[in-house]
Amino acid sequence: MALKKSFVPVEPESHFPIQNLPYGVFRPRRGGRPRIGVAIGRYVLDLAVLDEAGCFSHVPTLTEKEIFAQPTLNAFMALGRAAWRELRAAISQLLDAEEPTLRDNVLLRAASFHLQSEVELLLPVQIGDYTDFYASKAHATNVGTLFRGKENALMPNWLHLPVGYHGRASSIVVSGTDVRRPKGQIKLPDAADPIFSPSRQLDFELEVGWLIGAGNPLGEPIPIDAAEDHIFGVFLVNDWSARDIQAWEYQPLGPFLGKSFATSISPWLVPIEALEPFRIPAPKQTPEPLPYLSQNDTRSTTFDIQLEALLQTSTSEQPHRITSTNYTHLYWTIAQQIAHHTVGGCNLQSGDLLASGTISGEDKPSRGCLLELTWRGTEPIQMPNGEERVWLADGDRLTLTGYCQGDGYRVGFGEVTGRVLPAF
Repeated sequence: MALKKSFVPVEPESHFPIQNLPYGVFRPRRGGRPRIGVAIGRYVLDLAVLDEAGCFSHVPTLTEKEIFAQPTLNAFMALGRAAWRELRAAISQLLDAEEPTLRDNVLLRAASFHLQSEVELLLPVQIGDYTDFYASKAHATNVGTLFRGKENALMPNWLHLPVGYHGRASSIVVSGTDVRRPKGQIKLPDAADPIFSPSRQLDFELEVGWLIGAGNPLGEPIPIDAAEDHIFGVFLVNDWSARDIQAWEYQPLGPFLGKSFATSISPWLVPIEALEPFRIPAPKQTPEPLPYLSQNDTRSTTFDIQLEALLQTSTSEQPHRITSTNYTHLYWTIAQQIAHHTVGGCNLQSGDLLASGTISGEDKPSRGCLLELTWRGTEPIQMPNGEERVWLADGDRLTLTGYCQGDGYRVGFGEVTGRVLPAF
C-alpha cells in the first residue's frame, strides 16, 4: 500500500506528516485571537478559517458549532470520539495530495496556513484536574533502591495497582515557559532541623501524558476495555521536581511543594489514532492483575515511542542528549491507569490531564530523571564543554522530545522545553 502523501511538503524526519495531524492552539505573532490548528510539516493549518469557509459543513457533529475560533480545545474535546474521528478524516482528506479543494484554492491556502515559526503556541486546554502516576517499574525500583535499599525497592502494593497522586493543575505551563527555582523546607543530611532555602536538587522527569476528552459520570467506573475511548490526545510532560523539598515533605501523604511549582507540557496533542501503527504488546505482568485491571494478550498493548531528554547549559552552544528511553518501559498501561483511577467511582472530566510518571529503562542511559542518572548526585553527568551536572543549574534548558518511527515517516510530539530561572 502506497504511503499517503499531502500536497504540503513534509520532510521524512518531520514530526508532523499527514499520518499525525495533532491539535493545538495558536496565535499569529503579527496579531489576532487564539484559535485551534493542526500541525502539518512546518505549518499550522487554521481550522477556524476552514470552518468559516464551509470546509467542514459535511461533518454532522460539527455543523454550526463554531468551536475552532476559541482559545482552548475543551469544547471540541467534549463532543466525543465520533466528532474527533469525523474531523480527523475531513482534515486528512483536505490535505491529501490528490484532493483539489484546498490544494488549488490559492486564497484559502494563503489564509489557512501559517508557518510554525510565525505563531505562538499556547496551552491547548483549560486543564481541570491533574493526576500523575508512577507507572515505570525500572523508575520505581531505582528510586526505591536509593531511598530504602535494594531489598525494599518496590512498595508491597506497586505490582498490584497503578500508584498515583493528585497534582496541581494551576501550575501546568506550555513548552517554552521559563521555570522559577522553587523555595521550601529542606533538611540537610547532618542537620537536626530543616532550613528554608531555594531547592538545591532541581530535577526533571521525562513523562508522557494524555488528556481526557469525554469523561464518565460520578459513581460509574470506566471499564478497562473502554478506557482508550476517553483519550483525546497524547503529549510530552516534564514534571519538574525539587528532590530535597520532596524528600523532607513527602511522608506520610506524598508529593506537595516539591512538585507543585511547575509542570511543562508540549503544545501538540497527538490523536491516539495516529499511534495505532505503533501499537505493540504490553509487558507481561506478574502477578496477574485483579480482573478490573486485566485484558487478554491481544488487547493489553502499549506504544513504541522513542523518547529523549536534552540538556543545554547557559555556556554551551548546543543541547546534549542525556537520556534515550522508550514508552514501552511503562509497566502499567494507559487503559489500566484510567480503569484504576475511576474504579472507586471517581468521575474524570473533559480536560483532565493524566501523566505516566518518569519513564526509565533498565540501563543507565534510559533513565528518565537526574535522580536516577546521577544516582542521587553521586555520579555526575559530564557535559561536552567540560561542565558537570548532578542537578539542574540556573540558566539550564531542559528539552524533551519523542516520536514513533514509521516506514518513511515519523509521528512525533514536537518538544517540551523550559529554562531554569533563579529563585526569587
